[in-house]
Amino acid sequence: MNGEVQEKRKGFFVLMVNGMGYKIYTNSSTLGVVSGTTTVYTHAHVREDAFDIFGFLTEETLLLFEMLISVSGVGPKTALGILDLDNIPNLTAIILEKRVDILSHASGIGKKTAERIILELHAKMKEFGVVESMGNHDVRNEVEEVLVNLGYVRALARKTAQETQGDTVEERLRNALRSIGTNR
Repeated sequence: MNGEVQEKRKGFFVLMVNGMGYKIYTNSSTLGVVSGTTTVYTHAHVREDAFDIFGFLTEETLLLFEMLISVSGVGPKTALGILDLDNIPNLTAIILEKRVDILSHASGIGKKTAERIILELHAKMKEFGVVESMGNHDVRNEVEEVLVNLGYVRALARKTAQETQGDTVEERLRNALRSIGTNR
């Protein structure tokens, strides 16, 4: 779907296509960068009482979204929460490496649902593409948890942990705290 982004709100944006506005639900990383004239890969989710459109900037994100909602007990809103955990290569690695502990951080995902997602998608993920090393993800995840324990809001902690550089937890944490301190 190709059109002009008219407005953005929490959890969705409005895309004008040939004079018609479409409300497109999406994850926070897509919402943060979508603007102007853009192409969006969409999924129409039809229920008895609603017709919702979910859209993403890449085919890979759409594919992972559709794989997630194919799992019993995982709806579109829960899938968006999973997509907000990390980027696509890292989410793929999380599933391939059966990291229930990380997957269960998503809103609406408990241990049993995380285990079901991994069980059902593990084989499909092998065909999904290049897998990034989990080492870098573990460092970011640990820095995020330390920042949350220090009293920072999870969204800020996650963003800062992902954006700062460093190979070790200590190095990245030091840089994250500097970054937070200079942005206040």
